[in-house]
Amino acid sequence: MNNNYYVYGVNFKDNGKIYNFKSAIKCPINVTVITETEKGEQFGKVVSYLPEYQEDITELKDIIRIATKNDYDQYLKNLRDGDKALKDCRKLVKELELDMKVINANFTFDRKQLIFNFLADERIDFRELAKKLAAIYRTRIELRQIGARDKAREIGGIGVCGNKICCARFLNHIDSVSMNMAKNQGLALNPSKINGLCGRLLCCLTYEDEEYIKCGENMPEIGEEVTIEAGTGPVISKDILNRTYKVLVNNEKVEIQMGDINECSIK
Repeated sequence: MNNNYYVYGVNFKDNGKIYNFKSAIKCPINVTVITETEKGEQFGKVVSYLPEYQEDITELKDIIRIATKNDYDQYLKNLRDGDKALKDCRKLVKELELDMKVINANFTFDRKQLIFNFLADERIDFRELAKKLAAIYRTRIELRQIGARDKAREIGGIGVCGNKICCARFLNHIDSVSMNMAKNQGLALNPSKINGLCGRLLCCLTYEDEEYIKCGENMPEIGEEVTIEAGTGPVISKDILNRTYKVLVNNEKVEIQMGDINECSIK
């Protein structure tokens, strides 16, 4: 506890991003709560307790109360109304001939704001759409353009590994992924192998990139001409984690074992 407050991690949907809040009361894990946010009050679930929180606690928003049955009933009503708002919005998008795909619609708990997430290849002038939605629902409308990764998180699915995709299962923050990460790991740059369901590079390429860089230190590149005891030839393959590579000398493959690196921990 910090300055007579407890700090908890709260999410607003399963597998969603976890936000930290302070509370003057103890909250059991998995209890539902009403929180204060920049967008208004929200209904969420306590998923973690942070007894050693070191940052400035005054920067955190408050958990207002533990949710009651009436609060839960209001939450369910908001979900139903959000589904209706989604259908209304999609109908208006079609009428206005806007090149956008609306993914979901959510009311804040206090209904002070109605938020729509949508996909679009370019920037969209949605002022007329927002005006029509505001006239229907008499609340503040926010239309938020999201990316392909966010869409995958919303929809979910099974990845190439056979498990539920990471962004929908446990990732609270999606890191930047680069093609260099695939190259560092010696992967074939085939989109069907290194892209996820979202069509972007696999998030899991970031997990071991640092270790692959360590293990690959001072190793020659494939195609590079090297001189070894048996002669000179090009490097035709390499095993980064085991720090070995093969050289083609006089039409024979010669395997070379490099020295160990203590920091290389993946085996």
